[in-house]
Amino acid sequence: MLDKSIVGQESPPKTVMAEPGQMKFFAKATGAVDQIYWDEEAAMAAGHPGLPAAPTYLFCLNNFAPSKGPSILAQLGVDIGRVLHGEQRFKYGKPIYAGDEITLQDKVIDAYEKKGGALQFILTETAATNQHGESVGSMTNSLVIRN
Repeated sequence: MLDKSIVGQESPPKTVMAEPGQMKFFAKATGAVDQIYWDEEAAMAAGHPGLPAAPTYLFCLNNFAPSKGPSILAQLGVDIGRVLHGEQRFKYGKPIYAGDEITLQDKVIDAYEKKGGALQFILTETAATNQHGESVGSMTNSLVIRN
């Protein structure tokens, strides 16, 4: 049975730099067609102060950021082999630029079961801010645990 007391639990904040090489690789791997995402000159010509991150790059930053404690799944003793990525939603704030220091913090916003506990769902929201304390966006993630 899913421990619903995890709702409201927050992870310690974690910080990671938006590294230009990773940003370029992500943009090309995801098929971003606008060259501002991998060409600094094109980004500057378009009025950006540097290389901007392609949409959804926040997900990668969250995975790259070194954790300061056990993940929520680890705290619950969940076998990662039983976990599926259910859904991902993004809200965008200020642009993320190469060299920005992004701080991310996860919060469990819901936990529920379906099919008599055969499927457990954990929904998290991740807030992200830059080194100036400005919101660069948030994402909501739905994880499915198969029992």
